[in-house]
Amino acid sequence: MSTTLAIFCKVIDNYGDIGICWRLARQLTAEHGVAVTLWVDDLASFRRICPPVDVAAGVQTVDGVTVRHWQTQDAAYAPADIADIVIEFFGCDIPPAYIEAMAACEPRPVWLNLEGLTAEEWVEGCHTLPSSHPRLPLTKHFYFPGFTGKTGGLLRETGLAIERHAFQHDGAARGAFLSRLGVTQQEQQAMLVSLFCYPYAPAAALMQAWQHGAQPVACLVPEGVAADAVQAFFGHPARAGDVATRGALTVRVLPFIPQPDYDRLLWACDLNFVRGEDSWVRAQWAGKPFVWHIYAQDENLHHKKLRAFLQRYAAAAVDAALGDFSLCWNGAAAPEQQGGWPDLWQRLHAALPTLAASAAAWEQQMLAHGDLAANLLRFAASLR
Repeated sequence: MSTTLAIFCKVIDNYGDIGICWRLARQLTAEHGVAVTLWVDDLASFRRICPPVDVAAGVQTVDGVTVRHWQTQDAAYAPADIADIVIEFFGCDIPPAYIEAMAACEPRPVWLNLEGLTAEEWVEGCHTLPSSHPRLPLTKHFYFPGFTGKTGGLLRETGLAIERHAFQHDGAARGAFLSRLGVTQQEQQAMLVSLFCYPYAPAAALMQAWQHGAQPVACLVPEGVAADAVQAFFGHPARAGDVATRGALTVRVLPFIPQPDYDRLLWACDLNFVRGEDSWVRAQWAGKPFVWHIYAQDENLHHKKLRAFLQRYAAAAVDAALGDFSLCWNGAAAPEQQGGWPDLWQRLHAALPTLAASAAAWEQQMLAHGDLAANLLRFAASLR
């Protein structure tokens, strides 16, 4: 009898939360034979990255995963409804009645709070820490993804590196994929950049630098992302399929695409701008230079998290161009003090060959820590 596992996901960051949970659910099902139920409160956002999702269905099966629309905290549950392993993503507060039913199970399920990814050192001391329920005979363990062997590692499917390597070394496959997205041959010959950021990114200033630069740049941006900057560039609200060229910059608006195609987009581009957690991790597995736009937090706590990652990733002076650009991109430094966006971009562009080599070395370091799904199941088994 296969292990059963439930993941509870509240969509806060539009696509990052469900993106992570959906990748984890698929991998646990496909690679480990786990019977996964994914509880999601926002099926519309889910559908943007997984078109087969039926937003009107209370229960459905997608890629072997049972997907349930999590509509209320007040539903009733019995012990028979409870999975062997229960994961609440990022402390999303699973229904009280579900917790009561967990306490009535024998044996009781493994209960994990899968936390957000950070490079901060304190994570190593908190990874797998137990927390007893104040009233019920239940213990929840905190489980942290991370960048060292003292964490749960990063989410990565078996065979991902082989698939990526084959794609990146097959010019015809790359060309066919980009053509399917509408990217012309001329655009494919330019510096190809994918842009996925939050609305408060200084995208308009960067586009100005690209437009007036000497290097032809083709920027591929999903519909609705950097909407103000894209509208300013086009002169009108842009929709998927729209394309315009001004100076050295061509901007093409893409539809949202399924996760496997987003991976290929990252693999195909020369530089990737990513945001949040899910696309950030996928950019690290793409083996290409990338710039991370971190989710903003009160009191600029996200700047501390950004610096912690840069200290690990851009560890040498040769990567100062990435560090300076990233700090300015995230509002943690003033671009005027770095010569403005044209200078920041020229420095980053010149550093791209070095950054590509750093990306490959970083990937090898991360591979040594195993993958999050397998590590998580191993830890859960140790608790049963």
